[in-house]
Amino acid sequence: MILPFEGNSFTALTDNTAQIDRRTLFLKTAQNSHYYEKLDTAPPFIMPSELIKAWGLDRLKTVGVTGTNGKTTVTAAIYSLLLDLDERPALQGTRGFFALEERLEEKIMTTPSIFETLHHMKMAVDRGCNYFIMEVSSHAIHQKRIEGIDFALKVHTNVTSDHLDYHGTVEEYRRVKSLFFADESPKLLNKDDIKHITYNPVGAQSYGVDEPATFKVQAFSLRHGITAGVKHLREEATFHSPMVGLFNLFNLMAAVGSVVMLTGRKLEEVCDVVQNFAGVSGRMEVISRDPLVIVDFAHTNDGMLQVLESMKDRDISVVFGAGGNRDRSKRPRMGAAAGRFAQKIYVTSDNPRDEVPEMILEEILVGLHGKENVTATPDRKLAIKMALDALDKDEVLLILGKGDETYQEIKGVKHHFDDREVVRELLSEQES
Repeated sequence: MILPFEGNSFTALTDNTAQIDRRTLFLKTAQNSHYYEKLDTAPPFIMPSELIKAWGLDRLKTVGVTGTNGKTTVTAAIYSLLLDLDERPALQGTRGFFALEERLEEKIMTTPSIFETLHHMKMAVDRGCNYFIMEVSSHAIHQKRIEGIDFALKVHTNVTSDHLDYHGTVEEYRRVKSLFFADESPKLLNKDDIKHITYNPVGAQSYGVDEPATFKVQAFSLRHGITAGVKHLREEATFHSPMVGLFNLFNLMAAVGSVVMLTGRKLEEVCDVVQNFAGVSGRMEVISRDPLVIVDFAHTNDGMLQVLESMKDRDISVVFGAGGNRDRSKRPRMGAAAGRFAQKIYVTSDNPRDEVPEMILEEILVGLHGKENVTATPDRKLAIKMALDALDKDEVLLILGKGDETYQEIKGVKHHFDDREVVRELLSEQES
């Protein structure tokens, strides 16, 4: 990618050494510096921190949200609340890039390269935004894809077990996540999960449901959405949300706390606009209320446990699989998570990629040994159909793993497949 750039006789900017010429300046980053060192000459370059100043990106209040689960929902909620409070936010993350109320790019990496992020920040500044909300992955922390960014707030959702194919161990994964909270930046931490990270206490506030916290849930109900009474220092307020699930209470608390810290608004003023945020597509998305069918992106054992536990007041039927060419150790744990809460279990394909689907199913079924009412088929549509056909009136069907994905990846080919479309089609057939 080459971007326009004005300064010191240069007219363009790149992070690719192959694109450097006398008019194109090089952005030297932690990720590409070894390519620069191999050049025969030493052409001029600019560092991310210098580009941030040159483009005036330090005028933005940048918010980084990290955690195993919840990043997408929390960033989207912060963005929504700020919009409703007449602020001018931008949002970068898994769902794409947004500025004000306009979607400027479709789905991207959770945290893209620093070059792409700075490009998005420049677009935000040019549109008059005052906040930049972004998801921060463990890969991005480790690979320094956020270098040079001065965060106005860093938010922690939870840190459990994920990406062990990259980090190797849970301890290393937690160590990398903790690096994000090592400085004196303002930070908002999940008090109920805080034992899983280390952090610099300077500038730290917290939110919690069970544990004492700066932003504390005093009472809550999960019937007909989420209602919660919240206390922050001497302020008290109540919010209502159409979203479902206990973990979404945590996500909303992270968003409310963030917006209060960022804007200095009264707690009640922020809580009043929570009801306008209906959630993120593919994240605990209610596809049908009668029967109750919910689609969610949960694709780890911990993510599944959060979703399943949040609906434990009902009998649960669940459809799920595990992605191919990813951490195999989590597959039996995902099976065990389903077996802990669900009464009917349908194990099927997710994105098998280059693996044999039946082999993935076998590894999941190890965690379901001895469990009754377990059905396994690599045909995801068939699994959903069987689950719907057997669904009783008071049960909930949870279809997990793919969320708002619109494809299924098999042997390098992406075939169109959308859990939500399949459910609506099958329910329509049932009615006709």
